[in-house]
Amino acid sequence: MIVNVSDEILDFLVEQIPAQSLANFKASDAARQRVWTLIAREKETGLLPEEKVELDDYLRLEHLVILAKTRALSPKHG
Repeated sequence: MIVNVSDEILDFLVEQIPAQSLANFKASDAARQRVWTLIAREKETGLLPEEKVELDDYLRLEHLVILAKTRALSPKHG
């Protein structure tokens, strides 16, 4: 049997965090501004390696949160 680690993590988040809390979650204004700054800089002049890692990490986490929100609000879990 192949274990899907992403599914395990998503299931854990959905089981531990109330659906409405997940649905309402959003990054702070400062965090969102930082991401937009990194995206703009990436397009204009490029990023330093550590900035690229920071942006990539944020985008992966954002994707995970979106999946968790979707799963939490689905009829099966909600």
